[in-house]
Amino acid sequence: MSDIFQLVREVLQYRLFEISGTAVNLMTLLTFALIIAFTFLISHLLQKALYRFFRTRGVKDEASLGVTTRLLHYLILAIGLGVGIHTLGINLTALFAAGAIFAVGIGFAMQNIAQNFVSGIILLAERTIKPSDILEVEGRIVRVVRLGARATVARTLDEEDLIIPNSILVQSVLKNYTLRDALYRLRAPVGVIYGSDMALVRQVLEETARDLPWRAEDTDPVVFLTEFGDSSVNFEVSVWVDNPWQMRGLRSKLNEAIWWGLKGAGITIAFPQLDVHFDPPVVESLRTMSRS
Repeated sequence: MSDIFQLVREVLQYRLFEISGTAVNLMTLLTFALIIAFTFLISHLLQKALYRFFRTRGVKDEASLGVTTRLLHYLILAIGLGVGIHTLGINLTALFAAGAIFAVGIGFAMQNIAQNFVSGIILLAERTIKPSDILEVEGRIVRVVRLGARATVARTLDEEDLIIPNSILVQSVLKNYTLRDALYRLRAPVGVIYGSDMALVRQVLEETARDLPWRAEDTDPVVFLTEFGDSSVNFEVSVWVDNPWQMRGLRSKLNEAIWWGLKGAGITIAFPQLDVHFDPPVVESLRTMSRS
């Protein structure tokens, strides 16, 4: 039995060739093969874990998932290949130096792509933005349709699709109207003439807002006298709704209800007026012109 082990040992340690002064034998090749096989196994397991992680975070874009998992596979394969080559005795110092220069150039070229990719990972991990969330991004109200590894697809109130780089969502200040709940404050300004009964105006506005059937019942409406304008006393009526995405249609209904409420109470909604006064010589000149 000892002779067999000795023979196997001699076979495994038989020098096949040299690389950079390092002898390469069958044992070295077997070790290299095992490292590569182990690398593929680790890559497969991590790809499955990453795919499952993205799916549980609401990412359903198969293209983005495929690109992300393949990038992870190539990264792990490069690390495993480097370890395997080092096992063969190849000096990787010069190769790493050349690769570093190449990586710097690629890094500058792919800076935005890498930034968006990392931002996508942050969004998926933090869960501060999810599909169906309603956001205000750079002055636009949008609803998130799909979260991707590089960009997020959203839809505007005008039914337009926007492709938003993930870095904008991470680095910019934005509003998420559905982060904790879907309550949204709907505001409607209105002005009445100065001769109005202000107590009656407030009463009508409060009753009108309170009687709206589509408002959130658990939050009472509020009415504020905001300012004394040039031609009107200005009020602001606020109600809360459960669906921010319908803000435009609901604001229109609120304005209509205010109009009919004030009209029914005999209260005049103010509008800009301009009084023109002529000096007496001008009035006399106009009269003379009219007689002639």
